[in-house]
Amino acid sequence: MVDHVTRRPVSDDESRVASRGWWDIDADDYQAEHGTFLGDVDLVWCPEGLREAEAGLLGQVRGRRVLELGCGAAAGARWLHGQGAEVVALDLSEGMLRQARAASDRSGVRVPLVQADALALPFADATFDIVCTAFGAVPFVADSAAVMREVARVLRPGGPWVFSITHPMRWIFMDEPDERGLTAVNSYFDRRPYVEQDDAGVPTYVEQHRTLGDRVRELVAAGFRLRDLVEPEWPEGHEGIWGQWSPLRGRLFPGTAIFVCDKLG
Repeated sequence: MVDHVTRRPVSDDESRVASRGWWDIDADDYQAEHGTFLGDVDLVWCPEGLREAEAGLLGQVRGRRVLELGCGAAAGARWLHGQGAEVVALDLSEGMLRQARAASDRSGVRVPLVQADALALPFADATFDIVCTAFGAVPFVADSAAVMREVARVLRPGGPWVFSITHPMRWIFMDEPDERGLTAVNSYFDRRPYVEQDDAGVPTYVEQHRTLGDRVRELVAAGFRLRDLVEPEWPEGHEGIWGQWSPLRGRLFPGTAIFVCDKLG
């Protein structure tokens, strides 16, 4: 059965319940569809295929204590471990952490896994040197500014906070990889989240939209300096389709925004 789709405000509690339920149920299918692309030991920032091994957005990680927030199957955390970092991988979904344990068994690379909410990180202040996430947590909470504050709390002064999200301009278009996804149909300034809900009106999937300016203001208010905003171009020879990401759309406008920030000291 297909849930009803709408745009409406949701609470943090609704978002939390929907996200945990969705990813618990979808974890196996998600990993079956995207696991080969993401790998078991690799930090891939986006469907365009930009890898940390090439981009170096986190800087020197050897000997650093790193938190991967919204880790999914934790491929990024295992890659960071291989680079000499001391890593903790955190996710809200038990289903995704189950996939992380399975990938650890396949690869032989194990990192600590923590199930927790990004709005209430179970760590002391200034615990980590680096925090990162590839499409985790940030798009799925109602109060993303609170996520920025929590990251700032657990991050040491000067530490990088790097996260990738769907590029905000993509919200103007329908989530279609073909020509249907080339026509502007939504207002960029409509911040109401995309919501799938059941017949009783209970959200089952929630994804939030903020403009680029909104994100910058959240970061500045939380005490970060925005060092770079990376908009990966679609690479030649990459013919894969990932949901609404496709060569057709990717060669015309960006699909991913990667915010590279430092906590002010």
